[in-house]
Amino acid sequence: MDVILYEKNDAIALITFNRPQALNALNSEVNLKLIEALDAAERDDAVKVVILTGTGDKAFVAGADIKEMQNLDAIGARDFALKAKRAADKIYHLKKPVIAAINGFCLGGGLEYALACDFRVASEKARFALPEITLGIMPGSAGTQRLPRLIGMGKAKELIYTGSIIGAQEALALGLVNHVFTKETLIAETTAIAGQIAGKSPVALSLIKSAINRGTETDLETASLFEIDCFALCFTTEEQKQLMTAFVSKK
Repeated sequence: MDVILYEKNDAIALITFNRPQALNALNSEVNLKLIEALDAAERDDAVKVVILTGTGDKAFVAGADIKEMQNLDAIGARDFALKAKRAADKIYHLKKPVIAAINGFCLGGGLEYALACDFRVASEKARFALPEITLGIMPGSAGTQRLPRLIGMGKAKELIYTGSIIGAQEALALGLVNHVFTKETLIAETTAIAGQIAGKSPVALSLIKSAINRGTETDLETASLFEIDCFALCFTTEEQKQLMTAFVSKK
């Protein structure tokens, strides 16, 4: 059975975690195949937006596979975390928008991968946590870095310190997810949002993503100058010329 499924519908690539018997838990094979699927989406000029989701309605990703981690020493744990970080970073740095469609449990590494996406939507049955503390460890794929940036340091620390699970509506209130849909309509609604994005300039979208991400990594002045460089690059495309000409012609 393929642990990652890849499906392309017009300009949208749907990448699905597919280990339902293990609640789509992450392991080395999943990380490797996820990177391969993301690479395929990035290389395909016809793909404008990527959606990540999980098989079934029980889990998006219910964390890392504990069986693979339980006997690691410190060196092995570092290597395990680095491999997971590469997958999360691939999501974060992909030159195309990535939306997480969270269909159930989104725990541990699953939440860290969702945090690496551009934004998240969820079914009403979704549940969220970074519960590593309950196993005597901590997040290892930038969870301690991305969650505070998204929902604020105080609430992030509370969730990480306690390992508490929150529901979809609380996640919505915190800004962790943008929308909550029924489980039956989750993929259709996410695809509709992706379709709105897919109709926009791919060059502009890529530059916007780079500019916003850069803003979380550096000071305001440096990020603002980077934004200006990105703005200027938009004027090197035929699409910009065509769209502006069409706009002016309507006046």
